[in-house]
Amino acid sequence: CYMNSLLQTLYHTRLFRKAVYEMPTEADDSVQSVPLALQRTFWALQSQTLAVNTEGLTRSFGWDSYDAFQQHDVQELSRVLVDNIEEKMKNTRSERTIETLLQGATRSYIRCVNVPFCSERKETFYDVQLDVKGCKSIHDSFAKFVEEEMLDGENQYEATGHGKQDAKKGVRFVRFPPVLHMQLKRFEFDYRSNQQVKV
Repeated sequence: CYMNSLLQTLYHTRLFRKAVYEMPTEADDSVQSVPLALQRTFWALQSQTLAVNTEGLTRSFGWDSYDAFQQHDVQELSRVLVDNIEEKMKNTRSERTIETLLQGATRSYIRCVNVPFCSERKETFYDVQLDVKGCKSIHDSFAKFVEEEMLDGENQYEATGHGKQDAKKGVRFVRFPPVLHMQLKRFEFDYRSNQQVKV
């Protein structure tokens, strides 16, 4: 079900679908090529009225019938698809499509409270992982994502030239992409039962 949701989301992103169709796959292996299998899946979604078979796509991932029934992570699947497509789009007219559509940026920082010192690092992302536990809405999830953490006591920050300092650690969004993929953290590991449980 998570694969079907992801495929439909990608398919209904018109510029993404157009770029997938434009990938040169004529010389690709008909079984092992993820880009070719995705093109075929998208074409089936576009041209058929019945449910679309995804066996060719899962086979291109290297999954056998056993793997297809295993619980996989949607974020992992998204990365496999996007990485394969991005690689295939290199040196074509669609080369920066994925980056243009899906890439956003954050800035992580540690800002000292009592001295003028700040360490920052800009990072790019293709999806945002949001907590759902303890959050009543998506707004709460985003607020939790950017919530500052206080580094004090035994957890003080070692600030260059200033020694150990109380500091605030956090992350801020610099740029959202036109298409924002959000991964909701709906599962967590339960150490008592030694398994993943749904939040």
